Amino acid sequence: MAVVSAPASGKTAPAQDASSGRIALSPGDELAAYRMMLLIRRFEERAGQMYGMGLIGGFCHLYIGQEAVVTGVKMASAEGDQTIASYRDHGHMLACGMDPKSVMAELTGRRSGASKGKGGSMHMFSKAANFYGGHGIVGAQVPLGSGLGFANLYRGNRNICFTYMGDGAANQGQVYESFNMAELWKLPVVYIVENNRYAMGTSVSRSSALTDFSKRGQSFNIPGEQVDGMDVRAVKAAASRAAEWCRAGNGPIILEMQTYRYRGHSMSDPAKYRSKDEVQKMREERDPIEQVRTRLLSAKAASEDDLKKIDGEVRAIVSEAADFGAHDPEPDPAELWTDILA
Repeated sequence: MAVVSAPASGKTAPAQDASSGRIALSPGDELAAYRMMLLIRRFEERAGQMYGMGLIGGFCHLYIGQEAVVTGVKMASAEGDQTIASYRDHGHMLACGMDPKSVMAELTGRRSGASKGKGGSMHMFSKAANFYGGHGIVGAQVPLGSGLGFANLYRGNRNICFTYMGDGAANQGQVYESFNMAELWKLPVVYIVENNRYAMGTSVSRSSALTDFSKRGQSFNIPGEQVDGMDVRAVKAAASRAAEWCRAGNGPIILEMQTYRYRGHSMSDPAKYRSKDEVQKMREERDPIEQVRTRLLSAKAASEDDLKKIDGEVRAIVSEAADFGAHDPEPDPAELWTDILA
């Protein structure tokens, strides 16, 4: 499905495969995407291990399988653009350039964490990285992302807020209040629905009257596009078109990223609502990292040894972050009273 109306910027859209919406990436971009997605995958695998060891408390929602979405969107963003997300947010933090050590230290509740050990998995921020959370209330980030878009419009800085939500959050009322306001004021917001098919454990077909999330803005005249969220090329192409639409002053746009999470909703979810065969089939046929790996090898843009070296470098970064998160001191008790609005 294409954007319902063309960008009014006067610029020519990038060449793309009309049947798929994909756009070819340069070998350098493919390698950069591979490295970032692999970092997110290895980081999340390690976070899952550390949760099982009791080093991470509270809730923990892993992004494994969805790496192409935030990687492709970030490749299409510009300096100063903001990101705001739900509680499945570790991948977004890493894609925004946050230090893996500070992210892992926050997961373990340590003083060097991104939010000084007080936010944990679901509530960490980094103003320096233009990452505005991590929000535990389902759909709460959507009006906040709209507010960031309003700030951009008010300041005239041409920045965009990429506002992520899941397919479950797309059924929340505040989402549609935000859509209405965003279109009325032509806010520069790209609403990204990461449709991983199961929300908290109920399939989209059983919970949504309209399962094409790209059409959720039609009653507000907001255009939308369905995107193969397992292919980083398709994600970057769609995000580039959406960014151009917003920067041209056309208002908000919706991207439905059709993706898939391999793990349960959270670490406590046994995911019995789907078969192991379904998950395995997705891993074997649609894995976002393996797709890039295959293209790199086929194009001889990288060798097996090159990719093994990248994996080794990524594993070393993640191992260092895990060690740091496990041994960094806990916050001083006085920290409980800082940054508190009373």
